[in-house]
Amino acid sequence: MFAKVLQRTVRRSFSSTSNAAKEIKKIGVVGMGSMGHGIVQLSAQSGFEVVAVDLDQNVIDHAMSSINGSLDKLQAKGKLSEEVVAAARANITTSTDLGAAAEDCDLIIEAIVENLPIKLAFYKDLGGLTKAGQILASNTSSYPITEMANASGRPEDVCGLHYFNPVQIMKLVEVVSTEHTSQQTVDAVTAYVEKTGKVGVPCGDSPGFIVNRLLVPYIVQGVAMVARGDAKPDDIDLAMRLGAGYPMGPITLSDYVGNDINLAVMKGWVERFPNDPAFQAPEAMELLEEMVAAGKLGRKTGEGFFKWEGNKRV
Repeated sequence: MFAKVLQRTVRRSFSSTSNAAKEIKKIGVVGMGSMGHGIVQLSAQSGFEVVAVDLDQNVIDHAMSSINGSLDKLQAKGKLSEEVVAAARANITTSTDLGAAAEDCDLIIEAIVENLPIKLAFYKDLGGLTKAGQILASNTSSYPITEMANASGRPEDVCGLHYFNPVQIMKLVEVVSTEHTSQQTVDAVTAYVEKTGKVGVPCGDSPGFIVNRLLVPYIVQGVAMVARGDAKPDDIDLAMRLGAGYPMGPITLSDYVGNDINLAVMKGWVERFPNDPAFQAPEAMELLEEMVAAGKLGRKTGEGFFKWEGNKRV
């Protein structure tokens, strides 16, 4: 089945987005964590009308504070003009009412918690709140788009738009198709991604898509080396930076992404694909379990394999 999806995806990568693509003008982003508010800012400063949605008004207020602070910095550095910043702010509205917010959106991007049962329930509700032709896209980094698409009741309108953190800086967006995703949906979201200045790379709905399918096992194998005592964390990172040219070694990267996130992704993959050797790293899983239980999640808690202050190791 995946081979068929891949064949369709490759064909799409060469298709024109100018003929059948529906024009996306208004976007809804649901979930105002770091990824969600990054997508809101990116879309707004690219000229799209955006509604930022979260059930918690306090979360929305924090997100808007982050967006406004980021826009101020970009203007101060001369990267955005005063006019573009003013227009971006005017393009954003907020809401705690998903039904009302989603009513006239051409594209709704989901960036809620990485929990599959919660996402499936969300897509079931969202499918009932929206109508055919409104595109629903998930920013999930690891869960199957196909299951969310089926839950929505409109799988032809559903795809993945996997952004990378920080959204405003990272150029890549993985455009994920299932065997049900319509060509019109793919063309429309690809055109939207291009208008925001990002590079959309098409792929099929395989575990982790492209980047995380390669990156998470790399991180976990590095953690397994630490667990076995093969080498120290700093030495593993230095070897990969100097020997492979990577900007960040796997242990620092685990802290940066979040040791809890890496653990959750691997546990989910092991559960779904118990016979895939790429996902088998028991020493790493045990060590990550211990670190997560101790609250050593990495950058976001100030301590993981290393000590952190904000985004910098100390």
